[in-house]
Parts: sequence; C-alpha cells; structure tokens
Amino acid sequence: MSKRLTLLALTTAALSAVPAFADTQAANTNTVSPTLVVTVTIQKAIQLTLATGTGCTVNSGSDYSISFGNVDALGINNGCGSKFAPATPGTTNAVYYTDYRLTPTFTSQSVSTNTLTAYVSSTFSKANLSIVKADSAPSAVGDLTAMSTSSGSQTSLASNATSGTAITRYIGVSVAPTNGAGLTGADSATITYTLTVQ
Repeated sequence: MSKRLTLLALTTAALSAVPAFADTQAANTNTVSPTLVVTVTIQKAIQLTLATGTGCTVNSGSDYSISFGNVDALGINNGCGSKFAPATPGTTNAVYYTDYRLTPTFTSQSVSTNTLTAYVSSTFSKANLSIVKADSAPSAVGDLTAMSTSSGSQTSLASNATSGTAITRYIGVSVAPTNGAGLTGADSATITYTLTVQ
C-alpha cells in the first residue's frame, strides 16, 4: 500500500471517530442556534404506602411493621391503639385494633381502575391469635372480621381508589381465651398487600 493510501485511510478513520455536533459556530453573524434532542422512554409506575393513623405507629423499612405491645384475652392491657374487652370474659375474644392509612399511587397506566387486596401470608404461631380488619371505625367487636389467609382469595380493601389519596382502614389482633402450653410470649404475623391497576 502506498504512503498516500495509508495516510488517506488513517485520516478517514480519524474523522469517523469524531462525534457529530450541531452547528455551534458561524462567521459574519452574531447568532447561532444549535439544537439538543432529549430522548426518554417513559414507563408506568405504581406504589403503595402504609402510614400511621391516630393509633399505633406504622414503621417503614424493607417491610412495614406495627406493634400492639402487650395484649391479653381479658383486655386488661392497653396496647397502643384501641380495644374491645371480651363480651364474656374467659369465653369470647378480646380484640386490640388501630386505624392506619394506605395510599395507592399509580402513573402512566392505560386505565385507572384498580383493586387493593390483602391476606395474612404468615400467620401467628400461637393458636390463640389471629388478624382481624374493618373498613370503617368499628363500634363493636363484631365489626372486626377475620382477614383472609389465602393468596387465592384475598380480602378486598378498596376498589377503584383515587391515585395519591390516602384510605383509612383498621387492623387488629384477636386474642382467644385459650389455655394451654406455649400460648404466651412474643409472636408476629405478616400481611401481604396487593395493588393492581387493570
């Protein structure tokens, strides 16, 4: 290959490596007008936030948590929220409960119809404890009903909620007056929430 062809090949390679720019300079004028094209790929987004109501504190982290403190089947302890003492002590359950807020938020979805459901994905290990819930402020223990423990048949919490608007719901722990070994001490259950926009 001749020196001239080698030089031409090197010059062409060097020029092809130079980035292309809009026209940012001009002679014999006082104005230039380069342009910048901004490109994005927008994606739909969704989130569900749990927050403290007027009762117990909802703590955030990798998962949310709430503690009712000390509870008992006679309703003697106060816990952190409200409670219903058993209608018949030693026979019926005591319930400790609190309000809390859920805020569903979704953007760039093709529709705004949605469902908010929940179920107890990990139950208490102690047989005398269960999770109960209510959609509005309970006035009696019977207003709090058991939350589903089945992922295939979850408890409905809301339908067609407004994005960004907090919803108040009630969650509680029912304590049965069961006697036997291993029914005292700390325990926990896990509730899984699902927000679906469809």
